[in-house]
Amino acid sequence: SEITVEEPEEQFYRTYMGGSAMGMHYVLKETPAGVEPLSPDNVLALCTGVVTGTPISGQSRLSSVAKSPLTGCIGDAQGGGFFPAEMKFSGFDAVIIKGKSPKPVYLWMHHGEAELRDAGHLWGMTTGDAEDKLKEELEDKRIEVLQIGPAGENLVRFAALISMSNRANGRTGMGAVMGSKNLKAVVVRGKQKPTIANPEKFKELQKLGKTNLEPTGMDDFGKYGTPGETTSQNKAGGLPTYNFNSGTFDKHEEIDGITLYNDHLRGHERDEQNRFGRDTCFSCSIKCKRVSQIDEGPYKTEAKYGGPEYETLATFGSYCGISNMDAIIHANALCNMYGMDTISCGATISWAMECWAEGKLTSEDTGGIELKYGSAEAMVKMTEMIAKREGFGKILAEGSQKAAEIIGRGTEDYLITSKGQEAPAHMPQVKRSLSVIYAANPFGADHESSEHDPAYKAYPERMEQIGLTNPQEKLALNEEMMRFAMVTQHLSSAVDSLSVCAFIFGASFQLYDANQLVEVVNAVTGWDTDITEILAVGERRLNMLRAFNSREGIGRESDTLPKKMFKRPLEGGRSDGYVLDEKEWEAALEDYYRLCDWNVETGHPSLKKMESLGLGWVVAENESLSQVVS
Repeated sequence: SEITVEEPEEQFYRTYMGGSAMGMHYVLKETPAGVEPLSPDNVLALCTGVVTGTPISGQSRLSSVAKSPLTGCIGDAQGGGFFPAEMKFSGFDAVIIKGKSPKPVYLWMHHGEAELRDAGHLWGMTTGDAEDKLKEELEDKRIEVLQIGPAGENLVRFAALISMSNRANGRTGMGAVMGSKNLKAVVVRGKQKPTIANPEKFKELQKLGKTNLEPTGMDDFGKYGTPGETTSQNKAGGLPTYNFNSGTFDKHEEIDGITLYNDHLRGHERDEQNRFGRDTCFSCSIKCKRVSQIDEGPYKTEAKYGGPEYETLATFGSYCGISNMDAIIHANALCNMYGMDTISCGATISWAMECWAEGKLTSEDTGGIELKYGSAEAMVKMTEMIAKREGFGKILAEGSQKAAEIIGRGTEDYLITSKGQEAPAHMPQVKRSLSVIYAANPFGADHESSEHDPAYKAYPERMEQIGLTNPQEKLALNEEMMRFAMVTQHLSSAVDSLSVCAFIFGASFQLYDANQLVEVVNAVTGWDTDITEILAVGERRLNMLRAFNSREGIGRESDTLPKKMFKRPLEGGRSDGYVLDEKEWEAALEDYYRLCDWNVETGHPSLKKMESLGLGWVVAENESLSQVVS
């Protein structure tokens, strides 16, 4: 196995800005068409962005891209913490991983050097144990470790990449890709701080972060974290409950952010400010990360495995009809310990629970485990069995869509997947623009790929910066709503190209607005970019992701939503009776394609669009793509 170091020109960085746009450049160049996701030829790219590692909130994020073993489409997952900044300090912006090691290894990147080391003794270890062992072995407590747990080693199709034992590049199974390469971890350490072209301007922007805290409500966001959304989602009828059959959970208060903050953060009983129960990412002032610890009982949990986000409280909680906070905290810790995506894991279990409730699964299938809604015990047991691929967990480790194909018996009617990826905890029946984004997003249902409907009305000044000036009524699914979906998708895509945080930079509630994001990029790089260029970077990434799928023969036929969203009206609460109209939805999807300049019949990007984004080379270099793009 060999390591080569490449130093791209500045123009390369300006074209992609980093993140998954940069990653896709290599994936499209180096991955052969039709590759099996778990074969050595599937290229995995881990990339930071041009502002990563600078001392400002929201810049320490890592993008990971490769063909997904969960969906068979392109996969993309973002994660935060201290690893991305430390990777930058180690002297590297990105790592492109090809092939497969004959035995388990880890990549050690430090002070501008990189080497592969034996990881045989780490294979099989949980994330916390492996990280402790590496710190001891390298005699440095300040290393950062991005690794797979046993779930990645066992090729669970929604295995995650984990850093700090509690931060995840969670979605689309990037952990399984890393596991298939026998790469246990990437370990980084360094002191090469990035240079800042305009330090004065940068200082102003740091200060602006403090000024913006209160007016944006980000101080409260820091206090309650993403779990603070639980109650407001429930109130709007948008908290997915009983596997998306309702948007209202009668026990939502038992699993909301206030309950978590007051009663379930580490050290809450001795510190009202919860200083021990909140954590942050490199140089970020928000501290939205939860840290929970349970000292005794069946759900004993170590603080090193963090605490649940909103998505996790929903997927292991309301999705499954479970209101036992300790059980949810423990399931979250198991996912971090074994290295799994909490969204796909919880949602796969809630799908199995609905199949059980409908009589499609029995204890004969599950090995005697009663997968009843509301059973915290069954949910926790199943989480561990999935990670270890034991018993019925072996089938659920394939993800719900593949599991439904294996089981049959009409179980596919209860799926909540798009492209095979389980839907996150935001309901397309309630936030209608998401119905098209979930379906058309290249890597499956995703809640961080665009702004959500209420934002259009709530933040008119920020929306105006990205050219959106015509807010629509609730539940609209018209052309203007599709424009909102597409433009905010381009901005979110730029955020993932810059590899910055979607809670810190954006056009709605975030700490910094879109224009301020441009200023941060310019202050760090010395460029004179503007919002038009930043949006084009996002559009470029989106079309690269889309072109990867087109090259694999995946087009409009895969841009679908779960059947139940069209067939089964929601029950109870404010969204009672909500259901999507298939004709109206198809028309909206076509509006979206037209706005994107994608072929309405096939869903593939047009040649004109690809060339206008400087992506003509992608079509020219990929024969299967040039056949479908016109």
